[in-house]
Amino acid sequence: MKTASKVLFLARWYPDRYDPMMGLFIKRHAGIVSEFTQVAVLYLRAAPEKTLGYLIEQKLEQGVVTNIVYYGTKNAFPPVIGKMIAAYRFIMAFIKGYRFLLDTWGKPGIIHVNVLTRMGLFALWLRVFGGIPYVITEHWSRYLPLTGTYSGLARKFFTKMVVRHAAAVSTVSENLSQAMQSHGLRNPHYLLLPNVVDTEAYIPLSDKMLNSKIRFIHISCFEDRSKNISGLLRAISKLALERTDFECIMVGEGIDLEKMKSLGHELGIKESMVRFTGLLENENLVDIYQSADFMVMFSNYENMPVVISESFSCGLPVVATAVGGIPEYIHPANGRLVAAGDEAGLQDALAFMLDHYTEFDKTQIRQEAVAIFGKQAVAAKLKELYAFAIPGAS
Repeated sequence: MKTASKVLFLARWYPDRYDPMMGLFIKRHAGIVSEFTQVAVLYLRAAPEKTLGYLIEQKLEQGVVTNIVYYGTKNAFPPVIGKMIAAYRFIMAFIKGYRFLLDTWGKPGIIHVNVLTRMGLFALWLRVFGGIPYVITEHWSRYLPLTGTYSGLARKFFTKMVVRHAAAVSTVSENLSQAMQSHGLRNPHYLLLPNVVDTEAYIPLSDKMLNSKIRFIHISCFEDRSKNISGLLRAISKLALERTDFECIMVGEGIDLEKMKSLGHELGIKESMVRFTGLLENENLVDIYQSADFMVMFSNYENMPVVISESFSCGLPVVATAVGGIPEYIHPANGRLVAAGDEAGLQDALAFMLDHYTEFDKTQIRQEAVAIFGKQAVAAKLKELYAFAIPGAS
């Protein structure tokens, strides 16, 4: 790309000292960008501590100049006034963070907004008053009919404005693109930008040890409303009445983790059949993928969860619900789809996979994953996205 096209990620979600998993997929996109041009991240994080100050933390992470502004929001004011003060502090956090970035890193050539709408308003301001073009990558499922959280006249008005003036808009699935456009979010340049997978780390084991039981895994943020882990546990409990040749490893942490553990006990599921590991990262997470025979997601709504593409990269077939962008990637050669909320259908799909998982071609599953989610493939998509902002860039 042109030297002038230094890229600044304005991220609504990003890993930080309080949550190392939030927006991890955005961090991975930034890492890919760092391999072909200069890139920095500016992320604003409300701190739980009762402080009125601002703390700017800058560090270099795998070629990405990461800038996180921690700011206080706690106050003793009535809710209405408190919200106004919180909004003011959010804006001030951006101003302080951006000025610091200009002093230490320089002026960006392209703004890359990740998750609307607040960060998009900052990008629009920089376009109007700084002449900096911006592009958007949206990850949020709020536009989907099942979520119903894209509401409010002000939000819709400003989101339409931000999307209309963007050089281009990318989404992680075609389904999300269509959902956004159904809300009148118009832009002449929509394109698909898959989440990236480190296909050099997420690999199948050539000499995998046989498990004593067939192992399938579930990996999520343990928020039951969207992930429907309770439905998965109910399907497992019924399947366990018919056969005991399997074990399910549940990986992750979140607001409903303890509730799901309690539900497992209530359903009479033995610990030998369902095991909760908590959060696993890096090599430990890869190890779990490599030890599994297939993966399962039973979400009520999704875009395209990165755990599915990571599973594919490890050669694992996947059982998942036909929601969001998932049907765009799962087909008979790499998994099975079930309807959202269909616990009987999930039970049947799990039983099928237990009997037939060895018939899936792991090499073919992985090759397809590399072609779609690998670094080279995603880098090409990012360059295509930025070309709309700076014509002639390559």
